[in-house]
Amino acid sequence: MCRNIHTLHNFEPPATPDEVHAAALQYVRKISGTNKPSQTNQAAFDLAVEEITAATTRLLEGLTTNAPPKDREVEAAKARARAEVRFARS
Repeated sequence: MCRNIHTLHNFEPPATPDEVHAAALQYVRKISGTNKPSQTNQAAFDLAVEEITAATTRLLEGLTTNAPPKDREVEAAKARARAEVRFARS
């Protein structure tokens, strides 16, 4: 599950609210051990996602760096190349 959480800091364009929410959702799914909580736990699950989204947004807004922003397309191409090597069938 956590393979879907990607670095969100120092990209151009910056991470969107949807990307931050998706990362928070994956985090809560991993921590809770469930993809879809029961109705009894749904409120707690949703609250956790909301709070982690807010905390992540604050974190990203507060971080600074001297490094130039990374290009999303270039980083995605690098990730695809690594995956091809990793999952290549001999």
